[in-house]
Amino acid sequence: MTLFTKENCGKCDKIKKAFDLEKLGINIEVIKPNDPDVLAHLAWHELVDLVEKGALPILVLDDSTHINYELPVRRYLERHIASMNQ
Repeated sequence: MTLFTKENCGKCDKIKKAFDLEKLGINIEVIKPNDPDVLAHLAWHELVDLVEKGALPILVLDDSTHINYELPVRRYLERHIASMNQ
């Protein structure tokens, strides 16, 4: 899974602080205008429009579907952790 975030994004920071993303196997990609690799990855997932609308953070799941905005991402990660602990 990949979590797309931006610098100085309070919603993104809350997710990064609330969860051990590395332990969950989630890669973090910080969106910067001067990083063509991250921008290409966003475009490949067809997520550029969401980023432009401020729909961050965006979690891309292993099946290439995505979840955007802080609360839905938080809920998904909480359920994911609960299922790992069963």
